[in-house]
Amino acid sequence: MMMMMMMMMMMMMMMMMMMMMMMMMMMMMMMMMMMMMMMMMMMMMMMMMMLMVMMMMMMMMMMMMMMMMMMMMMMMMMMMMLMMMMMMMMMMMMMMMMMMMMMMMMLMMMMMMMIMMMIMMTMMMMMMLVSAGMDCVFHHTT
Repeated sequence: MMMMMMMMMMMMMMMMMMMMMMMMMMMMMMMMMMMMMMMMMMMMMMMMMMLMVMMMMMMMMMMMMMMMMMMMMMMMMMMMMLMMMMMMMMMMMMMMMMMMMMMMMMLMMMMMMMIMMMIMMTMMMMMMLVSAGMDCVFHHTT
C-alpha cells in the first residue's frame, strides 16, 4: 500500500512537473511572440518614419528647385527687359543722330544756296556794269 501511495505521489509529481514545464514553455513562446510582434511594430514605425523623412526631403528639394526655376525666370525676364531698354535707347540715339544729320544737311544746303545766290548776284551786277559800259562806248562812238 505504501508503495502504491508512493508511486501515485511520484506520478502526480511528475505530472505536475510536466504541466509546469508545459506552462513555462507556453509562456516563453508567448513572450517570444510578443517580442517578435513588438520588434515588427518598431521596424514598421521606423520604416514609416524613414519614409516620412524621405518624403519631406523630396518636398524640400522640389520646393528648392521650383524656387531656383522662379529665380532663373525672373533673372531672364530682367535681362530681357534690360535688353529691350538698351535697344530702345539705341534706337532713340540713332533717331537723334539721323535728325542731327538731317539738320546739318539742311544747314549745309542753306549755306550753299546763300553762297550761290551771292555769286549769282555778283555776276548779275558785273553783267549790268559791263552792259552799261558797252552802252556808253557805243553811244559815244556814234
